[in-house]
Amino acid sequence: MKKLLVYLKDYKKESILGPLFKLLEASFELIVPLVVASMIDVGIAQGDKGYVGRMCLIMAALGLIGLVCSITAQYFAAKAAVGFATRLRHGVFEHIQKLSFSQLDREGTATLITRITSDINQVQSGVNLALRLFLRSPFIVFGAMIMAFTVDVKAALIFVVVIPVLSVIVFGIMLVSIPLYKKVQSGLDRVLGTTRENLTGVRVIRAFGQEPTEISKFDGENDALKKIQTTAGRISALMNPLTYVVINAGLIALIYTGALQVDAGVLSKGEVVALINYMSQILVELVKLANLIITMTKAVACGNRIEAVLGMPAGLKEYTAEELEASAGVSTGDAQTGHSGKSTGQTGLSEENAGSKEEETGSVVFDHVGLRYYEGGEEALTDITFKARKGDTIGIIGGTGSGKSSLVNLIPRFYDVTSGSVRVDGRDVRSYDTVTLRDKIGVVMQKAVLFQGTIRDNLKWGNESATDEEIYEALRTAQAEEIVRQKKDGLDEMIEQEGRNLSGGQKQRLSIARALVKKPEILILDDSASALDYATDAALRKALKEMPGDTTVFIVSQRASSLMHADTIIVLDDGKAVGMGTHEELLKNCSVYQEIYYSQFEKKAGQGE
Repeated sequence: MKKLLVYLKDYKKESILGPLFKLLEASFELIVPLVVASMIDVGIAQGDKGYVGRMCLIMAALGLIGLVCSITAQYFAAKAAVGFATRLRHGVFEHIQKLSFSQLDREGTATLITRITSDINQVQSGVNLALRLFLRSPFIVFGAMIMAFTVDVKAALIFVVVIPVLSVIVFGIMLVSIPLYKKVQSGLDRVLGTTRENLTGVRVIRAFGQEPTEISKFDGENDALKKIQTTAGRISALMNPLTYVVINAGLIALIYTGALQVDAGVLSKGEVVALINYMSQILVELVKLANLIITMTKAVACGNRIEAVLGMPAGLKEYTAEELEASAGVSTGDAQTGHSGKSTGQTGLSEENAGSKEEETGSVVFDHVGLRYYEGGEEALTDITFKARKGDTIGIIGGTGSGKSSLVNLIPRFYDVTSGSVRVDGRDVRSYDTVTLRDKIGVVMQKAVLFQGTIRDNLKWGNESATDEEIYEALRTAQAEEIVRQKKDGLDEMIEQEGRNLSGGQKQRLSIARALVKKPEILILDDSASALDYATDAALRKALKEMPGDTTVFIVSQRASSLMHADTIIVLDDGKAVGMGTHEELLKNCSVYQEIYYSQFEKKAGQGE
């Protein structure tokens, strides 16, 4: 939680003035019982109405000044808390944007959303209350005790007993509550995750009639959250009754002692009233302090969760040449003793196919690459070796879950290899600054994602200086020009969030155009034409082939027709490259490719080709 306070640095003035004005208000409040005592002992006892009136005016002035101080303190506290939360939210969001895909997969979307919304709101409330009450309440508690000593030492000893007992109750409940509130937030993560999953997959759930199952699952997680919240709430709810019991016991003792002192002539009636007022002030402030501690307990638990996100190392580590050489030595040794011969036997590759480290611009080399998503899990890719030269079109095909997307995700370094290396322009991708590396690459994901804004705004993501002419050139290549021409406002047509006002095919074509506007050295199409009809798909492939410049293109597809004219087709099966070559070569030599191809075309027609 302490590390988050750095986001308060621009609100130092407000963080000082807020508590300061609260202390001023508290100081005036501590004077009021003495004014009341004076009014009783002098004004009322002597029947001096003028004196009583003057004391009433003084009390009104103290109240008015206290009100002004309170409002001022609230203004500064709110400004600091809201500003702090805004900066913290920006900081967390910016940090999340820098996290690697592996870290995002591990943490999960639901928990990150909870931490950037609910958790930060809790921390904001904690900061607001802390600035207003964290100094004020203890100040009044101990101030009232000190003022009681100025009235009567014997009676004030009751305060000395009551305050430590109350402190034990308050801090004991706090220590028990903090772990419970952490569990509450974790339970909220699970509920949010289930809710998000159900809303995202609502059509699938209804198609399979799984509404009762999902409702039952949600109810179970919601009930578990309710139980944790109820337990935490019950423990926190003990705070007020226990403090009331202790305070009222103190009041009884104070009244009894005060009565004896008045009877003995040691204390006046006004002084007894002042002591009771001080005890009442302690009661009120401790109730406030109890609520503050409950809020602060939640805020600390939430702050620790936010701190855990900020504590994740941002992005992927950039390796030095020495580190990469050392890891390459280990990887090569593993390959020689384990996988190298096997993979070569399966794919018919030799070390020459991998190329040397001195490759031309636009080239991509996979050298005995292995990938494992989670420690201890099975390999998603095993010993993949090939070279794509500048201007080549590489097709990647295979069954569902064979590792096609995993393979192309290694090129822009969305994930890091667990063995071997991936080189772009003759340089290991792990030695690149990620921005520099990804500036060379245009990626169209499996799921077409467009953002709220105009078509022009979406297409200029990769190249902010792109002209309308360049945008239309990319649209023509992506077979998307007609989409824009048909719109009333053309490039200024508004796209709704996630492209909800477009069809699947339109979103895919605009996503491809967005990548082409960037004019990348390497273009990756990750099954990005699945929603296109065969004619549009064929026109797209032809346009990509005729693009000016020598762009290296990787096409991932389930359709054999989309890859038939690629320079090299890589066939994946269970994370292994079981075939590599042209369409004609694979049709003769690769059984997996034959199975895929003949499942989509009649065998006679396939043989004729």
